[in-house]
Amino acid sequence: MSQEKNWTAITEFFLEGFPTLHPDYNGLIAFIFCVVYVITVVGNTILIVTYVHEPKLHKSMYIIMLSLAVSDIGFSTVTLPKAIARYWFNDVSTPFNVCMSQMFLVHYFGTVNSYIMGIMAMDRYIAICFPFRYPVVMSYRIMSNLNVAAWAVGFITPFIMTILNTRVPYCGPNRITQCYCDHINVITKACGDTGTATLVAFTQAMLVLLIPLGFIVYSYVHIIVSVMRIASAQGRWKAFSTCITQILIISLYFLPRCTVYVFDLTGVYLDVDIRITLVLFYSLFPPLANPFIYCLRTREIKQTLARWFSVNSLMRKSTVVATM
Repeated sequence: MSQEKNWTAITEFFLEGFPTLHPDYNGLIAFIFCVVYVITVVGNTILIVTYVHEPKLHKSMYIIMLSLAVSDIGFSTVTLPKAIARYWFNDVSTPFNVCMSQMFLVHYFGTVNSYIMGIMAMDRYIAICFPFRYPVVMSYRIMSNLNVAAWAVGFITPFIMTILNTRVPYCGPNRITQCYCDHINVITKACGDTGTATLVAFTQAMLVLLIPLGFIVYSYVHIIVSVMRIASAQGRWKAFSTCITQILIISLYFLPRCTVYVFDLTGVYLDVDIRITLVLFYSLFPPLANPFIYCLRTREIKQTLARWFSVNSLMRKSTVVATM
């Protein structure tokens, strides 16, 4: 078979999703995905609109939330609509180029999320361990530059990985055991030499995962030590409570991801349905939970939303009275 034929042998991929799921449950899975997607988009959009329309939120710490909300909407929009279509309308086919584009965006938004969580840990580390330096070290301008850098640098490795993936021949099979196209499932369908593409993807995954995670662990160890030195119990709890939700989200994002990578790296068998569940969990749950955690635990955001809702409620009542 010629190289040209190898390149054009696969024109589309078929998304199998959960391979052992009975078809009777397809509607339930689609409904769950739909609810997750709607809540994720609405919750993060509210966070973005609140930031844009409230000048007092234009502070360095809220830039992280804004950046994370945009990334969460992007990742969910890239993955969930196709997954919903797969289970609701049995739309299992994905054109080759669309699959490659989705793979790039999945890893791009995942990379950006990892960098943003590292920046978030840096912000809390400086705020608690060096509170007097915080306004200078983490100024609005510096925080803006860090987030722009996360989006810019995060583009590089997924782009290189995707280019390398498109340069290897694919000649079958073309069934992907996942709800969306990602590297590990796509590259296994290639029939040529995938050594370079696999090595680059693995190196990228380790850099994106371990460097931010290493800094996160380092920073939160120092945060805990600094908090324990605070004299009053009330002061310790106040300082620690500002970090506890971030630790929770970071754990939900990194721990299942590390589990999947360890199984893939060691070659230990992991049930396919369990693997897909873990991937979906660390991919979809943090974007769903982030806006509610930060809205419920951030006093200024809660006050802003409460004021908006009270004003809208008064306006509706006034309209009803005027029309009577």
